[in-house]
Amino acid sequence: MAGHSKWANIRHRKGAQDKKRSKIFTKLIKEITIASRLGGGEISSNPRLRKAVSNAKSSNLPLDKIERAIKKGTGELEGVTYEEVTYEGYGPGGVAILINIITDNKNRTVAEIRHLLSKFDGNLGENGSVSWMFDKAGQIIMESKSESEDTVFEDAIDAGADDFYAGDNFYLVSTSVDQLMVVRDRLDNGGYVIKSAEIEMVPKSNQILDDLEANKFLKLLDALEDNDDVNKVYTNFDFD
Repeated sequence: MAGHSKWANIRHRKGAQDKKRSKIFTKLIKEITIASRLGGGEISSNPRLRKAVSNAKSSNLPLDKIERAIKKGTGELEGVTYEEVTYEGYGPGGVAILINIITDNKNRTVAEIRHLLSKFDGNLGENGSVSWMFDKAGQIIMESKSESEDTVFEDAIDAGADDFYAGDNFYLVSTSVDQLMVVRDRLDNGGYVIKSAEIEMVPKSNQILDDLEANKFLKLLDALEDNDDVNKVYTNFDFD
């Protein structure tokens, strides 16, 4: 699977740290709200909403907040109107970056993103400038277990996964987009603890940075993820 790297382990550790921040709830609520607005409030008929609610529950978002987010998305409750947009650009060392945004003010957000990229020697690109470097795939993060990696690999493949990777204290299972929730449910029913199940943009190959550029990129990533309007960041970054 593309993207098996030191960066995969750093990303997982960063994700675990981010879950300690209250702002992760804000991002989960935004995703639920826009998923409801675009596909309706019925979880059974809205795959994106089902995925968003599943991830919210895994992150212990209270049920009343989930229900309110759904109702705000469908218009049953008043709330902010969010738009979704993806910006493409480059970071330090020419690393490709896709930034998924959920915002109530695109003009404000694009100015903030442009400023952050410029601050760390990056820049915004045109639509399509870097998206061709990525493939869309399902990505499931599971807690590691005492079973051997071979056993987990076999369970993942039996569940319908395309590939499997054992990281530092986590497992990464790759699926096709349309099989993401099917595989997730099978692994969940098999006793695995699912931390998240997302449709991700996976790099076809990695851009290797030296230590100086890698540190600069990680600072850029922290700054982007601290922005409340940034939903997800995808990159082909890796380091020696």
